[in-house]
Amino acid sequence: MISHLTLGTNDLAQATQYYDQVFAIIGARLVASTDSVVFYAFPDSPTKLAITKPFNGEKATFGNGTMLALRVASEDKVKELYKLAMQLNSKCEGEPAPRDNRAYFAAYFRDLDGNKIAVFHRSEGENA
Repeated sequence: MISHLTLGTNDLAQATQYYDQVFAIIGARLVASTDSVVFYAFPDSPTKLAITKPFNGEKATFGNGTMLALRVASEDKVKELYKLAMQLNSKCEGEPAPRDNRAYFAAYFRDLDGNKIAVFHRSEGENA
């Protein structure tokens, strides 16, 4: 079982403000905070997300090919999250639309540190 996933940031206060707003839409909440890391918990999931300044003190960078995918309850939630992310100065990586022969509905964006985020909805009964 995965305990938590981690994304790096160069400005923890700014990242916390950003994710507090984005995650409020899907009911996630901040559950722990220090001067170097914050943890978010998600409804109906034991897995947490950590946003952290790198332990080694070097600049946080995003991984090429690395992405956090968040499953949401509806296509409207995908659109709502994407719209808010754009208002918060995220970079578009793919507007809300059906994907892979309509297997799911998704949008893609990069957070303020360049981490790639996907938000998607897939009908119940369909795999991950």
